[in-house]
Amino acid sequence: MANHILKIIPLGGAGEIGKNMTAFEYGRNILIVDCGVMFPTADQLGVDLVIPDWGYLKDKRELVRGIVLTHGHEDHIGGLPFLLKDGLADVPVFASGLTRGLVEGKLEEHGLLASTQLNTIQAGDRFHVGPFEIEPIRASHSIPDALSLAIRTPVGLIVMSGDYKFDHTPIDGQPTDIAHLARLGAEGVLALLGDSTGAEKRGGTPSERIVADALEDVFDEAQGRIIIATFASQIGRVQQVLRVARRHDRVVAVTGRSMSQNVQIAQELGYLEVPPGVLVSLEEALQRPPDQVVILATGSQGEPSSALSRMANGTHRQVNIEPGDTVVISAHPIPGNEDNVSRVIDNLFRIGADVVYDRLADIHVSGHGGQEDMKLLLSLLQPKYLIPVHGEYRHLVLHGRLGEQMGIPRSNIFIVENGQTVLFDEEKAWLGERVPGGWVFVDGGVVGDIGPVVLRDREALAREGFVVAVVMLDNETGQPIGRPQIVSRGFVYVRDNGTLLTNAEEQILATISNNGFTPGDTSAVESRVRRVLDRYFYDETKRRPIILPVVVSV
Repeated sequence: MANHILKIIPLGGAGEIGKNMTAFEYGRNILIVDCGVMFPTADQLGVDLVIPDWGYLKDKRELVRGIVLTHGHEDHIGGLPFLLKDGLADVPVFASGLTRGLVEGKLEEHGLLASTQLNTIQAGDRFHVGPFEIEPIRASHSIPDALSLAIRTPVGLIVMSGDYKFDHTPIDGQPTDIAHLARLGAEGVLALLGDSTGAEKRGGTPSERIVADALEDVFDEAQGRIIIATFASQIGRVQQVLRVARRHDRVVAVTGRSMSQNVQIAQELGYLEVPPGVLVSLEEALQRPPDQVVILATGSQGEPSSALSRMANGTHRQVNIEPGDTVVISAHPIPGNEDNVSRVIDNLFRIGADVVYDRLADIHVSGHGGQEDMKLLLSLLQPKYLIPVHGEYRHLVLHGRLGEQMGIPRSNIFIVENGQTVLFDEEKAWLGERVPGGWVFVDGGVVGDIGPVVLRDREALAREGFVVAVVMLDNETGQPIGRPQIVSRGFVYVRDNGTLLTNAEEQILATISNNGFTPGDTSAVESRVRRVLDRYFYDETKRRPIILPVVVSV
C-alpha cells in the first residue's frame, strides 16, 4: 500500500459556508469526514435543504470504510441521513457523545437509527478506519464536544481542524487542547485542512463568557418578558441563559422543535446543567407574570417557519409579542440571511417590542477563530502544506495569506473549491482531477430531482405568474368549440384586466382558424397558442408569464 497516492477531496464547505464534507482516499479505502447541509438562499424557491454532491462516491460505495463527525452542527451532520440512504447504510459512523445524541435524533426521524453502526469517540482516543489511524483532539467551538482530527495516513499526518477557536474560558470548561496540538506539531504534520470562516476577523475571537455580561444588562433593564433567539445547537449560550435567568428569578421555557429537541438531548447526556425549577413548559411560563419569564426560541436567522418569525408575524400558536417584551437575537446573520433577519427585527419593532441584536450589544460571539487563532494553530502544528477549507472563496484566500505570513511557501498552499482534489505521496503534493462538487437540492421527500431548470421555472412563476389557456377542438374539423378559457395566477388581477384576457381569447381563436391545423394534432396547436400568447402579453404588459396551453380534441 505504500506506493498508493493519498487523495483529499473536498465535497462541500470549500468555497462556501455550509454542507461541509471531505473524503480521504488511499488505494481502495475511503474515509469521510462530516456530511452537512446548507440552508437555501432566497432564490432557491421551494428548496428545503442543500446537500453535497457525492456523485464521485456512488461507484465507490464499497470502498467507504467509515464516516467521522467533528461536531453536531447542521452544516456538519445534517446531510448524514441522506448519505446513509444513498447506499452507505452499513458504513460505521464515529462521533463524540453529544454529536452522537444529536445524530440519533435525526436518524430516528428518517427510520435509520436501528440500522446504523454508531460509535462513540472522545478526545485522546485512537482508532482505525481502514488504513487511517484517527486521533480526536478536544476543540472549543460554539457547541460542546467538538473535535479536531489527527489522521495518520501511509503518506503522513493530516490534521483537520474542524470548527474551532482558542477560548481559554469556555462555558463547558473544555478549552482547545493546545498541548495535544503541539505534540502533533513535534511529530510532524504533512498538511492542515484548516477552518477559514473567521479569516476576515482581525485579532482573536473573544470567549463565549463575554456574552454573559451583555445578557446581565438585558435582564437588568427588561421590565417584561425576555425572548431570546439563538442557534438551537448553541448549548453554551443556552447554559448562560439558564444561569442568568436563575440569578434574576426568572423561569425559562423553550419553543421551536429543534431547540426543544437539542435542549432535551443535551440535558439527558449531561452537557447542560439546569438549575432546579428554572426550566418549565411553555404553557406554565405563559401563566406567570411577564417579569418572571424567559422564552428561548429558534429563528435567529429569520427562517420563515421558525418560532421567532412566527411570533414577529403574529402566527405563533402560543406566544404573541406585546409592547414591553424584550427580544434578543443572539447570533450574527449567516451570509445570505441578512434580509430575513432585518425583516424580523422590523416586524418586532412594529409590534412594540424592544429588540437587542448584534449591532447594539455584544450578545453573540463567534465559535470560529479569527486571524490570531489561525496563526496560533499554524505555529503549533507547523504543517508542510496548508489547505484552507470551511469558508467562502475570499476566506480561503485570506487564510492562505496567513499561511504565507507564517512561513509556508506559496507553492505549498492549495486554494481549492468543492470537487478539486489534492494528491499526496511521500515526496510532494499536487492538484489532481476535478470531480462533481456542486449542490444537490432536497425538496420535501425528493432528493436531487430539483435542478437549475426547475428553479428557473419557479423563479419565473414567482416573478411573472402563469396563464393557463384551455381550448376545446372539434376532432373532425380541428376548429374551436366555444371560446377558450383563460386562467391567470400571479400575472394580472382578472377583475381589472377583463379586456386584456378577452383579447387574448380572440388571439387564440384567430390563430387556430387561420393556420389550418390537422384535426387531432393538439401538440401543434399548443405550441402555436403558446407563441401567440407570449408575444401578445409581452406587447401589452412587457411581462412574460409562464403559459400553459391545454388543448383537448373531442
